Amino acid sequence: MASGGFRFDRFLLDPLDRSLRLDGAPVELNARYFDALLLLVREQGKLVTKDRFLEEVWRGVPVTDEALTQCVRTLRRRLGDDVASPRFIETVPKHGYRFIAPVEPVGAAASDAGAAAPSASASTHPWRPALLVGGAGALGGGAAGLLGGLIYGLIGASQPPQPEVSAVSVLLVLVCVCGLVGLTGGAGVGLGMAAGGFTPGRPGRWSVLGGALGGMIVGGVVKLLGLDAFTLLLGRSPGEITGAPEGALLGGAVALGAWLASRGAAAVPLRRAAVAAGLAGGVAGAAISLLGGRLMGGSLALLADRFPGSRLRLDQIGALLGEDGFGPLSRAVTGALEGALFGGCVVAAMILARRRLGERR
Repeated sequence: MASGGFRFDRFLLDPLDRSLRLDGAPVELNARYFDALLLLVREQGKLVTKDRFLEEVWRGVPVTDEALTQCVRTLRRRLGDDVASPRFIETVPKHGYRFIAPVEPVGAAASDAGAAAPSASASTHPWRPALLVGGAGALGGGAAGLLGGLIYGLIGASQPPQPEVSAVSVLLVLVCVCGLVGLTGGAGVGLGMAAGGFTPGRPGRWSVLGGALGGMIVGGVVKLLGLDAFTLLLGRSPGEITGAPEGALLGGAVALGAWLASRGAAAVPLRRAAVAAGLAGGVAGAAISLLGGRLMGGSLALLADRFPGSRLRLDQIGALLGEDGFGPLSRAVTGALEGALFGGCVVAAMILARRRLGERR
């Protein structure tokens, strides 16, 4: 079979990029198992003996038969295959294995026939999928921010009326501010996760690092601009609002939750990954508050305290939790809810974008 990429079922195997993708989403394989799958696919329909696996995959390194068995077992798990009723890898007892699914060469192997135009386009712009998926994460973060702003806005609007500011204005301002913060936070975390997820090698681990770095950068920039804006307009800053450490911890936790939920699965499961990312984000949000940091609710409460004439008060949340004002328990609970909402929305939006991207390809 000619060199280039190979498409089978909903998978794309790229030898040059050394990546396996399902509907555009990366499927994690270590180097040895990737070589084994590539050998099987290139010899589609032909028997690949155990000796050939040992010669071309393990390159003469002495290993037991169990190593090959474990390799094939892992490949089947990543492909969603069933040993009893195989769709991809067939066992030939006492001899070896055969790849039985139809394989279509793409890229260099099919360029003359024009059969791989979508894949060639994707190869020409390797970062375009990451930008699209990361942009979806920004939209997810914005949606989480709008929902959070709506909740805080309704609480703020329920305060005793003041002639200077209407309840509707309080609601609209908080919805817009929280939505903008969620959008920028989702952009940083989403782009970081997407960039790491489309990296060859160990995309899952790189996505965790990317989520943490993206959250840290955006959190630091937002805090810097926010403090400068307050100082410029009001002559003083509110103090320690949310910033880089909070962004790094939340972004890394969300990415870690999504990665752990998708390990061992042929396709990234939407509900499981979103729930796992939400739980991880919730734990991170509570931890941030308990360690003295602040997310959106804590930052809003700090602003209200530092500017006594503020129309916004979140004391009702504290009253529901048995606190006098917006205390440590209130910060922890709201931080957990914000982190869970942010993580679930960002990851769900990114997975939906990956699936749509795979369909378009």
